[in-house]
Amino acid sequence: MSVDAGRIGQGAAFESAASLATDTVPLAYPDESVAALRARLGERRWDCISDIPVVERETRHLVGLLQIEEVLAASDESAIATLMDVDPPTVGHGIDREHATWKAVQHRESALVVIDDDGRYLGLIPPHRLLETLLAEHDEDLSRLGGFMKSAEAARHATEEALPWRLWHRLPWLMIGLAGAFVAAGIMGRYEDTLSHMLVLSLFVPGIVYYADALSTQTETVVVRGLSIGMPLRRMLLREAGTGLLIALLTALVVYPLVRFGWHDATLALIVALSLFCACTVATVVAIFLPVLLWRMKLDPAFASGPLATVIQDLLSLLSYFAIATALLSSK
Repeated sequence: MSVDAGRIGQGAAFESAASLATDTVPLAYPDESVAALRARLGERRWDCISDIPVVERETRHLVGLLQIEEVLAASDESAIATLMDVDPPTVGHGIDREHATWKAVQHRESALVVIDDDGRYLGLIPPHRLLETLLAEHDEDLSRLGGFMKSAEAARHATEEALPWRLWHRLPWLMIGLAGAFVAAGIMGRYEDTLSHMLVLSLFVPGIVYYADALSTQTETVVVRGLSIGMPLRRMLLREAGTGLLIALLTALVVYPLVRFGWHDATLALIVALSLFCACTVATVVAIFLPVLLWRMKLDPAFASGPLATVIQDLLSLLSYFAIATALLSSK
């Protein structure tokens, strides 16, 4: 049977590692012999015996993991402590099942031990459930690539659902974008004096907004992909932040001479270059932290972060562009 939800804390998600675990597996103790363990293996039918957790008798703290191959090859007198892996891969009970499966792949393990926050054994994720999870997540990822939600079954449902549900799944995100368009129009109107002073500024608005959005989309895709496969969060975010900052700097350095010699205006060139640098920097920050925030709120960043990031980034790009233009023009 699966691990009882009450033992792993309240509110355990269906897609957590604990939902895959079973406690119908034999347990070994570090101070017992192989003969004693073999005797218990035949006492009942187990869900899995390929991997045997080794725990302390009284506290059930996990101290190792034993492969069935080691048990079969060892002599009766051998101690379990001499055969077990003292540093087996473990997962917390609340970790997402996809992250747990990815960890098993990284460590080349056929099973994973689930532990609580104090290191006590809760259950074992057997090989067949890891395989089922891999297949389910593969199905889900392919469905998303096709523009569907969650799984092939949900994908079929999405193509047949009634008109009210179609509106419910699509219209809210479009309304967010429409609201952003009105706010953008307000920003443009607020800086009407700046535009009238240098009308050529309006020519660069689409390019700056597009370029920042493109960088944001690239960064967001990498972050969402990293979250889905359980990449170390700190390392991934630092690399993406560094990459975004470098792209912003190189873009500004390339754009300045192009605008300077194309429009023969040093002030305009500086405005566009600085605006692109700021827009790209902000785009990177938004694309990094918005998916992480949604992920920690238990929302799927693959669905929500795209529309939200686009609206936020477009508004911030316009604000930074016109703020920089106003500041530099007023100082002339």
